[in-house]
Amino acid sequence: MTWLLDRLFENQQSTPRFAFQGTVNWMRALSILVDEGAFSNDSLCEFYDLVQRRTLNEEADTLAFACMLMAMHNVSALQKALELDEPYSCVRSAIVAWYYATYYASKSMIAAATGGDPQTHSKTGKIWQTEIAMRNLAVAPFNLNFEDITPTNIENKIAEIRNGNPHDLSRTPTNHEEAFGAAISYLKGTAEYEKSRLEEEVRDNSEFKRQGFADFRTKAAKALRDARLSRAHVNFLVQAFRYRGKANYRDAIYLSYGADNSAILRIFVEDLTKVACAFTKMAARYVSRRCTQDNWRSFVDDIGAYAKFRLPYNLSEI
Repeated sequence: MTWLLDRLFENQQSTPRFAFQGTVNWMRALSILVDEGAFSNDSLCEFYDLVQRRTLNEEADTLAFACMLMAMHNVSALQKALELDEPYSCVRSAIVAWYYATYYASKSMIAAATGGDPQTHSKTGKIWQTEIAMRNLAVAPFNLNFEDITPTNIENKIAEIRNGNPHDLSRTPTNHEEAFGAAISYLKGTAEYEKSRLEEEVRDNSEFKRQGFADFRTKAAKALRDARLSRAHVNFLVQAFRYRGKANYRDAIYLSYGADNSAILRIFVEDLTKVACAFTKMAARYVSRRCTQDNWRSFVDDIGAYAKFRLPYNLSEI
């Protein structure tokens, strides 16, 4: 084992192979799933065909366009990264660009849906859940979500969504079934991560301390915990936020140090780009259906004329 890795993790050392697998295999899975035709221009038009144009809201349209610009700029950065000879110098920045392409595209959809402008990542994820995910306005695999992350419900929901699919993140997916199984595994892992995080908040709660609970073994302690967990949710934005933190911070050493995984990371950056492109195209189509036609046409014409970066796709075709 290497000297720096020993110092960083000491007695709580993670296995680099597993951390690296989880990072690249989830994105490989998403890349396979978005490459099956659902994100073609024709498919997106059909998916959002019944979306109703809302009452004129100039402020909301402006916010949606501003967020869409930010999202596309980050996709463009990923596309530029593909031109580099080696991936290690940009891989962590690529993860950040992927996340912010996703984040701003989701904010664009929220602005188009409700006119809302959530100011934190958690609030954005919460509104995405109620206004996009639960209204079936996200294309698979970005639609994976469920509410109530109590332990029993996590187990039941994952079994229901998995429907017997045996695949997980331990192997690099090569087809739809393997990719879907890997995507479900990441959904489960994120739900369990959120459960653990919220359990810590409950432990710090004054009521938990007042009643003298040490854990969640008693019925009363479980009830206090489950009251919090039952109101929580997990969706694609929650997964994306966890991924940014996990891959770009805690596990970042495995993306810049140790064994040479250049060939795998070249594919990884390609996958980040493909997934970000699909998500932002989805958002653009939804926004185009919600804002006024005149405003959308003006946005498309203006961005085509004045954007100082290479647009990742032709907005006029979406």
